[in-house]
Amino acid sequence: MLSETELLSRLGRGEHKAMEDIYLRYWEDVLDAAYKRLRDEEIAQDICQDIFISLWENRESVQVNGALQAYFLGAVKYRVINYFRSSQIKEKHKEDLRLLIGTEVELSAAQGLMLKELHQEVEEAIQELPEKMRVIFSMSRQEEKSIREISEELNLSAQTVKNQISSALKVMKKRLSYLSALIILLLFI
Repeated sequence: MLSETELLSRLGRGEHKAMEDIYLRYWEDVLDAAYKRLRDEEIAQDICQDIFISLWENRESVQVNGALQAYFLGAVKYRVINYFRSSQIKEKHKEDLRLLIGTEVELSAAQGLMLKELHQEVEEAIQELPEKMRVIFSMSRQEEKSIREISEELNLSAQTVKNQISSALKVMKKRLSYLSALIILLLFI
């Protein structure tokens, strides 16, 4: 069995066997640590997978000071914190939308029309995405499927799914950049 130092050295040189050895040695600990913090098997698996993918992608520049076990536990900690942050942001956006939709009956005719047009603009922007990107984006945002679920269902790598979602968000943001002004108008007419 190779030492951690030797494994990291070989990993830095891009040796797949070193990555495989690291994965086999630590994946259960990483998954277990994520699960203990989240109590959700699927999300814990996604975080575990992301950590190992990130290690491979950054193999030439990764700095491990101390034991790999400590490195992985730190990675789990930060991924879990980021997960909760993004979950809280999603929930806040959903609550804001619920509040907006809940007050829709109180909207003036002009505001109601603007809200309908905003929704239509977003739908049109989604339809203008390239087919593969549109399907992935819709599965992620409208069906609320995880990256793992999408990658398995479409037989794509998790990284491809992430890249497609990121690209779709950039296109949507650029295409719909003017909408923030319309939303302000909607709220203050």
